[in-house]
This record gives sequence, structure tokens and C-alpha cells, in this order.
Amino acid sequence: MKSKQMIDSRRRSVSLAGAALWTMVAVAGLLAGCDTGVLGHLCKGPVGLQLWSVRAQMAKDVPGTLAEVRSWGIKYVELAGTYKLTPVQFKNELTGHGLVAISGHFPYDKFRDDPESVFKDAETLGLKYVGCAWIPHQGAFDEVACRQAITVFNRAGELAAKHHMKFFYHTHGYEFQPFENGTLFDLLVRETNPSHVKFEMDIFWVAHAGQDPAQLLLKYPGRWDLMHLKDMKKGTPTGLLTGSSPDSNDVVLGTGQLDMPAIFRAAAKVWVKWYFIEDESDVSEEQIPQTLRYLREAR
Repeated sequence: MKSKQMIDSRRRSVSLAGAALWTMVAVAGLLAGCDTGVLGHLCKGPVGLQLWSVRAQMAKDVPGTLAEVRSWGIKYVELAGTYKLTPVQFKNELTGHGLVAISGHFPYDKFRDDPESVFKDAETLGLKYVGCAWIPHQGAFDEVACRQAITVFNRAGELAAKHHMKFFYHTHGYEFQPFENGTLFDLLVRETNPSHVKFEMDIFWVAHAGQDPAQLLLKYPGRWDLMHLKDMKKGTPTGLLTGSSPDSNDVVLGTGQLDMPAIFRAAAKVWVKWYFIEDESDVSEEQIPQTLRYLREAR
């Protein structure tokens, strides 16, 4: 019969080994881009990176830039072009660097004129979400442009469903022109099919237009599947409907003027499924790791 001392010793060894294994799994999850499902206490979903954040670097060196992205502990990415590579070539580069593309932005005119080509490329890239980030318009965004987009988006949403994907529109701020008792964004949401057309909230652009991101999330539960995470430099003017702002106004998450805890609480309530860091500044390579640190440590 084993002595009590030997049994206690083995129990402690098993306990320590289990704790060590769990720590390794948790760390691996963080390094794999939120494989554990949650990054820190605020963000209740997987976090990735919109590759537009490193567009200048990607234009010069796709393999090197993707390797850098992976070194930040990011696994999931959102696309904005394939940088002169074919979809097959770009998909191979992503796979070779341990990256998984979840969603991608494609031009409005492609959805309008040749949507099947969009979904063909999206299938090659392995995307789950296919979206549009800009509705062309001259001057102020108006009802005519909005209704044209509604037609294009409803058609794209139906095609996306047939291809086992989801279509989404990414907010850019100009959609909040006053209309009837609300805004043109309200019209866009109201007239698009909720089963086929989802939305990606860019919290910077929503706030830039003078809207409250948290309140807008809660206003349309079930429509927000994705979110762009970026903070706004303190003192940046808001209430503007231009969809344009100097890139230098993008700052590290948690250091700007957006109420990130309130936004994350609302996002959790409406079940936002994917979060993508987007940093359009010239110092994104410095700021992205700091944003990741904020997401891991903020409470």
C-alpha cells in the first residue's frame, strides 16, 4: 500500500501538471488570435485584424507583412484586396502564415454589376462574410443613392445565402443624413432583408457622424454581426457626415474619446460575432500591439 505522503505528492504533481497544461492552452489561445473565444474581459468574441491597417506594408511585401501580423498573436483577418495576387495565391499566403480570412470588403460596383464574380473569389478565399464598405455618391449621401444601395444589397444578400455566406455593409458615417423621422441609415436598415443583410459597425465612423455606437447597437439587435475596433483621438470633431477624417485620428484602443466599455457591453447584448481591429494611421505597426494589450488587460 502506498504511503499517504506518496499519494499526496502524486496528487500535487497531477494538479501542477493540469494547471501548467491549462496555462499553455490559454496562452496558445491568445497567440492564435482569440481561439479561446474571448480576449480579455471586455470583448466577448473573437478578435482579428482588418488588413487595410497594414496596406502600405502589404503593397511592398505580402509574405513579410503577414508574418508580422501573425507575430502579434493574430490568427483571424478581414481582407480589403489581394495586393496584385490572385485569390488562390493570396489564400495560399494566408494559409502558409497560419492566418484565416473570415470576411472581406469588395467594391460596390462589383456587387452591382457582377456579384457572382465576388462570391467566386470569396469562396476561393474561404470567406464566411462578404461585404461592402462604401456606397459611391456625389456630394451629400441622399435618398436616391440609399435606395439604389438597398436594391444592390438585397440582391447580394440573397446570392450570399445561396453560397452559404453572409453579406454585410460597413458603416462609414455619411449614411446618417437626416431623413423623415430618423436618418438614411435607418432607411437602409429598415428596407434591407434582415435575414440576408447584416452590418459591420465601424465605431469610429459612427461616432464621427455624431451617433452613439452603443445606442445604435442596441437599436438594431440582430443586424450587427461584425465590428471594427478603433478609437478616436481626443478632441476630434464629431457630427460630421463626410465619411472622411485624417488617418492620424486613429489611436490605440482605450486612449481616445470613445466609451469602449459601454460599446463592448452593448455589443455583447446584441451578439456581435466578430471583432476586427482597424488602425488606419501611419503608426499602425506600433499601435496594433498596444490595442491588443488593452483588449487583454482592460476591465
